[in-house]
Amino acid sequence: MPKNILVIYYSQTGQLEDIVKNIARPFENKKDEYQVTYYSIKLKKDFPFPWPSDVFFNTFPESYLQIPSEILPPPEDVLNQKFDLILFGYQVWYLTPSIPIISFLKSGYAENILKDTPVVTISGTRNMWMLSQEKLKVYLRDLKAKLVGNIALVDRHDNYTSVLTILRWLTTGQKEKSGILPAAGISNEEIAGSVKYGKIIEEHFRNNNLKNLQPDLVKNGAVEIRPFLVRVEKVGNKIFTVWSNLIIKKKEKRPLLIKFFKVYLMAAIWVISPIVLVFHILLAPLLWFKRKKQREYLQGINLK
Repeated sequence: MPKNILVIYYSQTGQLEDIVKNIARPFENKKDEYQVTYYSIKLKKDFPFPWPSDVFFNTFPESYLQIPSEILPPPEDVLNQKFDLILFGYQVWYLTPSIPIISFLKSGYAENILKDTPVVTISGTRNMWMLSQEKLKVYLRDLKAKLVGNIALVDRHDNYTSVLTILRWLTTGQKEKSGILPAAGISNEEIAGSVKYGKIIEEHFRNNNLKNLQPDLVKNGAVEIRPFLVRVEKVGNKIFTVWSNLIIKKKEKRPLLIKFFKVYLMAAIWVISPIVLVFHILLAPLLWFKRKKQREYLQGINLK
């Protein structure tokens, strides 16, 4: 009797869909052993792509505060089947799992699908996913899912270049290299190479050895931690908490506040972030052991 594998994801650009399908390929290649089902989360009112700039920034408060939208019911073959393993692909919006992902997790469907089932989380992001993963861990714990692995694929360009390329991609739809800017997103080579993680997952799953899966994934490059970006995320979460609550509470001033937030965000990226980097470098010798411990924790799957 084949084992049932479920692949859950939401992908605007198609990048995350390519990633999760590559990781699922080793299971697909053994059709006598596995039945693979794909579930693409659908919202009743979906988000556009490319994003008009005003829509992109207007999504911020609901995204950061994890306010769900209504989703379409999952297909019957997802609702009426018990799965042996779930590959869970997600995007990060404003340092938080995306609204479609939050909407699924807060729907009435998620617990029945995830409960008591081993889950491997898979993110495809610009570069800041670490604290978003912490938020996702809480949801999975509360839904009684068993987190057994995590894979985080990122844009390998520097923080400032990737800001420019991702904004170009999201607001114009242009991913390809243009002028002095490289192509946006995760490289095609890395996406194609992600099949190696699927092989590792399949081997551990087949051998009933999922408890040792995450160290093997980490050893093979599935999770890279950049301490500077962890620091930026922590600062960003504090700032986003203030801005998002202000915008939600001051409904009548929302359009104006969104414009102010957009200006502030750009200033934070180009002015505040370099200052954080300078302090990060200066404090590196003093915080070496703390950052080492932090890295080991964030590469793992446990929740503090």
